[in-house]
Amino acid sequence: MNDYQLIVIGAGPGGYTAALKAAKLGLKTAVVESREAGGTCLNRGCVPTKALLHASQLYKEAQNGASIGINAQPSFDLARIFERKAEVTGQMSKGIESLFKSAKVTLVRGTGKIMGEGRVCVTAQDGSASEITANDILIATGSVPAMPPIPGLDLPGVLTSDTLLEGADKLYESLVIIGGGVIGVELATFYAELGTKVIIVEGLDRLLPNMDRELGQNLAMNLKKMGVEIHTKAMVKRVEESEGAITVVFASGDSEESVSGEKVLCAIGRSPYSAGLFAEGLQPEMNRRSIKVDDRFATSIPHVYAIGDVSSRIQLAHVAAAQGTACVEMIAGAEPTVDLSIVPSCIYTHPEIASVGMTDAEAKEAGIAAKTGKCVMGGNARTVIAEAGRCFMKVVANAETGALIGAQLMCPNATDMISQLAQAIANRMSPADLLKAMRPHPTFEEALGEALEDLCAKLAK
Repeated sequence: MNDYQLIVIGAGPGGYTAALKAAKLGLKTAVVESREAGGTCLNRGCVPTKALLHASQLYKEAQNGASIGINAQPSFDLARIFERKAEVTGQMSKGIESLFKSAKVTLVRGTGKIMGEGRVCVTAQDGSASEITANDILIATGSVPAMPPIPGLDLPGVLTSDTLLEGADKLYESLVIIGGGVIGVELATFYAELGTKVIIVEGLDRLLPNMDRELGQNLAMNLKKMGVEIHTKAMVKRVEESEGAITVVFASGDSEESVSGEKVLCAIGRSPYSAGLFAEGLQPEMNRRSIKVDDRFATSIPHVYAIGDVSSRIQLAHVAAAQGTACVEMIAGAEPTVDLSIVPSCIYTHPEIASVGMTDAEAKEAGIAAKTGKCVMGGNARTVIAEAGRCFMKVVANAETGALIGAQLMCPNATDMISQLAQAIANRMSPADLLKAMRPHPTFEEALGEALEDLCAKLAK
């Protein structure tokens, strides 16, 4: 008889959510984790980054308070900012361990290696090893910062998001960020708000290249107002040490240019992590670097499943959590409760950015006739009060069916408002359906009503 019904390897958002759901469904469950509960998102990614951004936003608002009658001469303690970040992550991590205890999920400390069907060898920090068994094994080992083969990325002055989030003794005078995706622009916002000279080098034609074009364009304008220097269509060739600085050399058209900073952050994404996960001679099918799974998250090894960054092209904590829930529901013989095809994305710049579903450009590429409604929020009372700058909301509908298929928001609290639009898309609601709900005044959300009205008018033509 096996020790458990399910062993989860990895206690990140996908792993701990899956384990807790499995316990609720009556499965005797263990989680194998060598580091802090919560994984990358909680300890080295989403949560610590947002804790830092909360601090820098408060500092920036205090600096700019004179315009609304608040006179102050703020200063900041960088060490304390990072200490507070650690307090937040520590509290959240302990909370997950408490949930494990309440749910009777066994937390096994150590590094897990799959030895064969239903068998996991766990190596503790002291080197001792033991084997545990289960009916099913779920891999949720996540990802690590990607480091492409660019000469010079191994220099001491080059950081990853993991190392940068550990903190520093003093504020960097200048920072070059390679990559204009989510990680790059969030950390650019934090350092720029504290006064660091930030330079972003992005290989594609705009920031946030995988999102709606207007989001990236507006974000670039906002960052430039903060003093951030941005280079797009800039393919990095090498990184070099120079006098007291690190230089990033990149191709720009037919010429070669360079920028220098005290430090360089490589923020070009993350790679699936499965190193040392399988015993010699045991290897699942792969999709390049990620583990290949079917629509039930099953790998090519019987009774071994994989979810989250290690197997998914969409590397988001809430995607991993939703996949973990769906996977254990199917293992337990139930139907998945969440529509995994509708994925909201959230970026915690200032103002925030959130999107879900298709952009109008993506709809066009897919051959879908679409209409777009938009509200530029210059006349929105809350936006004016908050001095939030250029903000907008866009909603996209299928022109033939009238059903909402996408939304893009750039405004304060956008990340808290996107779920209602994801819900609308999941339930094939029309903009008219959403307009049945009264929106309170004054709120940022009033702009959504205006965007929906604009969309209804266009659909009626």
